[in-house]
Formats: sequence, structure tokens, C-alpha cells
Amino acid sequence: MCIILFCLEMSVCALLDTYVERINRNALYDVLVRLARPLVFGPLWLLLRRRLPREPVVLSRRLWKLVLGLAAMPLCALIAVVLLTFRRYDSIEVNTVAMYQGMVVLPFVFLTSLVLLFAILILADHERLEQANRLAGLREVYYQGLRQQETQVRRLRHDLRNHLTAVRGFLEQGDEQGAIGYLDQIAGSPALRGTRRLCENEAANAVLTAKAEAMEREGVAADFAVSLPRDLPVADMDLCALLGNALDNAIEGSRGAGERRITIRCKADKGLFMLRVENTLGGAVQPDLATTKTDKSAHGFGIPGMREIAERYGGTLDAGVRDNGFELVVCLPLAG
Repeated sequence: MCIILFCLEMSVCALLDTYVERINRNALYDVLVRLARPLVFGPLWLLLRRRLPREPVVLSRRLWKLVLGLAAMPLCALIAVVLLTFRRYDSIEVNTVAMYQGMVVLPFVFLTSLVLLFAILILADHERLEQANRLAGLREVYYQGLRQQETQVRRLRHDLRNHLTAVRGFLEQGDEQGAIGYLDQIAGSPALRGTRRLCENEAANAVLTAKAEAMEREGVAADFAVSLPRDLPVADMDLCALLGNALDNAIEGSRGAGERRITIRCKADKGLFMLRVENTLGGAVQPDLATTKTDKSAHGFGIPGMREIAERYGGTLDAGVRDNGFELVVCLPLAG
């Protein structure tokens, strides 16, 4: 951002101070040139004030690297203009060519810097929409589970008379074990397990519930101990990204292990948000924690994304192999 704003300001100042002043150097024109600065920077400031957000722009690290690479273009062009025009040449023709090149390049520097500023806003909006879509998808999975449980409860109520008739038949025949077994089957029905509640925070509970069901389907032994209040000074999208990516990595990392087990500890206490996820390992872990999947362009952003979130909140992320297992620890200070 400093490079972009520097190029934006210097291109305007160079056009006003260097090129306009060379046309006429009398005192009155010098005053007019000085007045031209607020006339140019004033509307520019009003434009940026209306369009730029008041809150900090949030982009992933790889997008910031892309913006940095793009910002090098106007900076290099500005440096080239300075190197061409900072001294007077012996040939009048060379001086004229250098001046004309600057008059062409400096507007390009100005427009490129302005476009980059608005490109950052577009990328930030895209990131927010992408995270919102992920959060909406997790919540949809959670609510679909609730609807499924409600359907099972209705079906159980509808068939309750038939179940009671079957149990009575077992008892009339003196088959107490059969009646007990039938009652155990009814008691084990998903409809009677109730809605799963792993914590009070709705966004976190949606993610944890969906991941817990995924672990059950894959036969992973999960140990949850989560204590999160309903309201947290952490954005829902960031919270879901932390929990979702941590558990996805743990599920993926435990594949191939003799005993698939994942331990989740998460709480908010004494001004700190703490998350610790441990899983058994079914394969080797890359030293740089990079993805081992073939399609590296579509995977491997879990831990870097989580690290970016932790750093943005002034926290830390530590991950690595511990005692023949993988451990991930995130600690965030909670403001307020």
C-alpha cells in the first residue's frame, strides 16, 4: 500500500513540479503550480475517502504477494523517469526525448496506482464473499442435519404404536430378552439422541457438528471438549475457517493410521482463545507442512490460511509432529 500511494503522489507531483514549471518559471506561474496541488489532490482524496473502507482490508498472504508484484510496475516506471530526467543532457534532442517519455510514463504510473487501489478492494470483496459462502455451506449442512433429525422424530412418533405392539407381543410370549433387545434398538435410534450441542457458539457448533458427523462416517474416534460462549470477538468466518481447516487436516492426516483418533480442545478463557487439535498419523508429514496431494494448486492453503488469521488477531499458530502424532495449537488474544 505504501508503494502504491507513493507512486500515486509522486506521479502527480512530478507532473506539476517538473514539467509544468519548465514551461514558465516566473513567480506568478510558480504560485499557480503550488495551488494546483490541492486542486488535484483534493478531489483525489475525496474519491478515495468515499471508496476506500474504514476497516482494514483483509487479503490472504498469497494475494498480498500478488499485489506487491503488481505494485512493482508503477514503481519501476517511476524510477525510470527519475533516472532519465534528474540531470540535464548536453544534447537538446536527448533532453526533449527524456521529457516527452516522462510525460507519457507518469500518467501511466498514476492510472496504474489508482487501478491497483480499486483492485485491492475488489479482491477483498471477493475474499469476504468466498468466506461467507463457506460459512453458509457449513450452516446449511448443520441445518440439514436438524431437519433430518426432525423427520426421524416424526417417523418414530408415527410408528410408536407399532413399536409398542411389538414389545407387548414379546412380553406376552414370555420373551423378555427379545423385548429388551427391541427396546434397545428403539433407544439407539438417531431420533432419540437429540440435537448435538458441542458449544454455545452457533457458528462454531455448526462446524464442529458437521465435522463430528464426518468423523463418525469415517470411523474416527473423536474426543471433543469445547467451551466457547455465544458471543466471541472473533469473526464467524475466521472462527469457522480455524475450526474447519484444523479438523479437515486432522481427518486427512489420520487416514492410514492403525488407530484413527482425534482430540479437540477449544475454549475462550481469561482473554484468550485457545485451540488444540491432536491426531494420529497415517503417513509422513512434510517438513514445511506442505500438502502431499497431487493437485497442489487446489490444496495446501489450510495451515497458511490459519496462520494468516492468527497473525491478523495478534496470535500465534504452532504445528508439528509430537509423540508420533500431529498437534496444532492456535492462541488468539481476545479484545475487550
